[in-house]
Amino acid sequence: MNIYFNENIKRLRKERDLTQEALADFLGVSFQAVSKWERGVSHS
Repeated sequence: MNIYFNENIKRLRKERDLTQEALADFLGVSFQAVSKWERGVSHS
């Protein structure tokens, strides 16, 4: 079974009841970056 970064980050964020914005603030990135990660568009 392959679990990809985008699936992991979305699952973990939802398990912790965080919004993309809250996770982005914590990581010091834009919420657009988190959205792209979750969609598998970008890994940077």
